Formats: sequence, structure tokens, C-alpha cells
Amino acid sequence: MCGIVGVIGNNNTTDILLNGLEKLEYRGYDSAGIYVNNQKGKDFLVKEVGKISELENAVSSDVQGVVGIGHTRWATHGKPTIENAHPHFSEDNRFYLVHNGVITNYEELKNKYLSDFTFKSQTDTEVAVQLVDYFAKQGMDGESAFRKALTLIEGSYAFAMIDKEQPDRIFVAKNKSPLLIGLGDGSNVICSDAMAMLDQTHKFVEIHDGEVVILKKDSVEISKIDGTKVQRDPYTVNIDASDISKGTYDHYMLKEIDEQPNVMRKISQNYINDDGTLKVDKDLLTELKKADRLYIVAAGTSYHAGLVGRNIFEQLADIPVDVELGSEFGYHMPKLSKHPFFIFLSQSGETADSRQVLVKVNEMKLPSLTMTNVAKSTLSRESDFTMELLAGPEIAVASTKAYTAQIAVEAVLAKALGEAKGLESAKNFNLKKQLALAANGIQTIVDEKEKIKELAADYLTDQSDAFYIGRGIDYALSLEAALKLKEISYIHAEGFAAGELKHGTIALIEKGTPVFAFVNDGIGASHTRGNIQEVEARGAHVLVIANQKYAEAGDQIIIPEIDELISPIISVVPAQLIAYYASLARGNDVDKPRNLAKSVTVE
Repeated sequence: MCGIVGVIGNNNTTDILLNGLEKLEYRGYDSAGIYVNNQKGKDFLVKEVGKISELENAVSSDVQGVVGIGHTRWATHGKPTIENAHPHFSEDNRFYLVHNGVITNYEELKNKYLSDFTFKSQTDTEVAVQLVDYFAKQGMDGESAFRKALTLIEGSYAFAMIDKEQPDRIFVAKNKSPLLIGLGDGSNVICSDAMAMLDQTHKFVEIHDGEVVILKKDSVEISKIDGTKVQRDPYTVNIDASDISKGTYDHYMLKEIDEQPNVMRKISQNYINDDGTLKVDKDLLTELKKADRLYIVAAGTSYHAGLVGRNIFEQLADIPVDVELGSEFGYHMPKLSKHPFFIFLSQSGETADSRQVLVKVNEMKLPSLTMTNVAKSTLSRESDFTMELLAGPEIAVASTKAYTAQIAVEAVLAKALGEAKGLESAKNFNLKKQLALAANGIQTIVDEKEKIKELAADYLTDQSDAFYIGRGIDYALSLEAALKLKEISYIHAEGFAAGELKHGTIALIEKGTPVFAFVNDGIGASHTRGNIQEVEARGAHVLVIANQKYAEAGDQIIIPEIDELISPIISVVPAQLIAYYASLARGNDVDKPRNLAKSVTVE
């Protein structure tokens, strides 16, 4: 949530800032703003509530400079207003600052140091910039005042600040919130996500927690808050700017649904040799073989992928698995097994709820792995091992291809661990073949878009509630399917274990209630059929999504046959498309649903 961009040393700074903010729209926001300075005594601040297009309309042709910072805000402290939008500025208009994160002690700082200051917003961020100004008024230079403020600020932050008295530099600092330096030719940039600045550079430098960066057009100086110098080499982001374009699609979500067959093939090519052997880090497998229990930690869609992964690991690697919500686990950690191993699932690699668990795991010196779609992300950098999802940039807020990629990569690791332990269940599981079936099966489903569009209209027009049901692995799938529908269509949707209907939930079923039933789990298939009859007897409008192996006459969507362990990779696709078309029919912003952010970087 929220996004930061910054530029120094480029005459086209205003356009670069606005273009960068557009690239960060996927993160979720409700207001935006830029500050630019021409380093000759002229500067401009423009802020607007609403879309980036509103900000662009407010930026006149004379708003130009060679250094600037920009921000998209997702409201936490204070409503979405121009006053609360970033950049924020000091009382004397000397300092301009943008901030991602949450300052937990801002009230204390405000009362202790800033009782004489006049505040224009309700944000924690304005406290930070006024605090810098407070110390500057005590005689400190801009950098010293910035560092002094950092020693007092608690919580999460990514800061970028410009001092009008030294407009040849941008002051940058980071703690828990993501921020990168981009290296250009005669100019440099900052961004919350490399995708925002790929049209400027592919060379980036990580900023670690507790570090300060003095960014000039031709230099990057990294140090600890206490001034200790840090040396760090840049890395290259191998993503083409065209990868983050919608191309001929109306929405990123539909494009990303359609990309899933290629994602399956890419995972297979990168993790499986032609002879079927797996390419998995031997040191990782050595650590995993020592484990007596796996703890999968995740949030949202990644949590649902973890629920599917639990079955995969237990079946192929013969190891017990707990799947935990990061927001709960970090503060209510249960008694751990003697030799735990932690797996963190995160599309962005920046999920704050999961990171606070990883911090504790590292303090306990326990081994960890991150499965993420973003190399060099915080979770990737701070865990012992990383496996990339290889899904390519995912822009739509509602995750699709990252979910299926997570399941596929979990299967890679589970099979590799099972084989390392000499288990026949793993040796006999032909993952290369199954991923090929998954790619072809997804293609079969996405080629039936018009049929699924009609089904979505039939089942969900004018409906305010819907339910997904299934057993075993289909229950885990039902949770994800319901989440997709509710987060972009705003239809109240829930996923339930089919056998639990008669223990209370069936009271919600009435004439015309949409119920989507998954039938992929062989053990529970006949029982789920019984549950379908139960809800139909109460008037439910039932749509069945069944594996070809268990399909019956009248089932509306038939899934090409695939091993049940990874069947959600295909079975989720109709649910993704149903959610997409239901949202489209209601006139919603499919890619940027209300109140949601792509990267949840605050707890």
C-alpha cells in the first residue's frame, strides 16, 4: 500500500514522477501528490484526492524541476483529503517529505517536541517532517536533523525528503517498508517497486532497514543512522517494461489469468530437468530433512495457497504441516515443534504481517524459506533460502497467477524433499507431466470465457450473497474462490467445508442463493454430491465445477483431468473468471478494488 517515487538530475522530473506513480497504482491509494524543485529557487507542490489522472490534470505546464518526490497515499491516519495527502511540508516550508508506513509513537513525539507547531493534517507523516524542522531550528543542518529524527521515530517507514536549502540531494531512509535506489546515466531515482522506474533504469540498489541514503544525481551514499558507511553493489532487474503493460487487454486481471499456462511452463522449465530430476538447492533440502514440522506463514491468497500446499507436503514429503496467518502467528505463536522449518509465501515479498514473523524466526535462529514473485524483496533477503515463483509482474490487486504459481512451486519443493527422503510417493509423482496437464487444462478453461461470462451473469446478477463449498483440497480452494469474488465484485461470498453446511450454514440458503460446488477430491466427491442435493432442496442455484474424473451429467464446468493434489491450479481458474465477469457487470474497477492494496506493507 502507498507508493513512493523520486528523481534527481533529470529535466523531465515531473513526467517521470507522474509516470512512476501510475505504475504504482496497483498498490492501492486514495490520493496523490508531487513536489518538484528546479534548484534555482523555484519549487512546486501539487496534491489531489482521487486517481493519478486527477493529479495530472492539476499539474500545469510550468510545474518543472530537476529534483522531485511523489507519493500515492492509502489513508491510515486521517481521511483522504488534500491536506492529508503527501508530500507533507514543514511549518516554514523548508522540508518536503513523503512516507510509507506507520509511525507508532507519533502522538508522543508530537506532544514532547512539537506542541508549538501548527499542523495542517491529521497524519503521522506530518509529525516526522515537523520533527526534522524542529531540530533544524535548534541549529542542525538538514542531514543532521533528519538523522536525529530517525533516532526517535518508532514503527515502519520509507522516507524521502527534500531540503529547499540543499536541493541537490534527496534524503532517504527505510525501516520495514520497501524502497529502492535506481541508478541512471547522470540521474538517479527512488521507488517503492522497481516496476515504477523500469523506463529509467534496470540497475537498482537495495536499502536495508536502519539505513540512510544521500542521493545525488551522480552519487549514492549509504550509511547507518549513526553515520557508519555501507557499501553495496547494484543488481539488475530483468523485467522488460512491456511486461507491465496491459497490451490489448482491458484489464490486468484478465491478462494475468490468461498468462497462467505460460507460468506453469516456465516453472517446469526452471525447476525440472528434461529427465524429470529437480533443480532445488541441496542446502535447502539438507535443512528440510532435519525438520519435524513445516510452518507455512502467509496472508490472504497466499494463505489459501498454503492450505493447498499442506496437503501436497504431507502426501509427497511425509511431514506434518501447519499453515498460519502471519497477522496472528507473530503475536500468538503456538508451542513449536523441536525442529521447525518456516516457509513464507508472499507474492510481493514485502508482506508486513509475514515479515514480523520472520523477524522473530530469525531471532530464534530457526531456518526459513521464502517463496515469492519478487527477487531481492525483504522476505527474500532476510530468510535463509528463496524460491522464485517466476510468474512475472502481477499488477491487478486480486492475485491470480501468483496463487497458481505458489501451488506449483510448493509441489516442486515437496517432491524434491520426498525424493531426498527416499519416498515412493514422491518418486511416483510425475510433476513434469502434471504441470504440462495444468498448463493445457488452464488453456482449455480460459478458451471458454464466453461460457463462463454467461454463467456469471446467470448466477450472480442482482445477487448479494454467494457460497463456495468443497471437501478436502476443495475446501481450501473454496476459500480462495470466495475471496476472489468478494474482493472485486463486492458480493458477500464465503467458502465452506461442504460437510459443515448442516452444522449451521445451511440456514443461510434460500430460494435462488448461488452455491458453487467443487468436486475434485475423490475421497469426498460422493459426500459433496449429497451436500449439493441438500442445498438444492432448500432452493439453492447450484453450479458444479468438477474434475472430469468425477463429473456427472448436468455439471456446468468440467475440469480436464489432473492429479488431485494440484487440481486447484486448474479448478481455481473458473472461479477467477466468474469473479472477473461479476465485477465487470457491476461496473467496478476490476484491477483496483475499493479499500484494497496490492502490497500490504503495514501490519
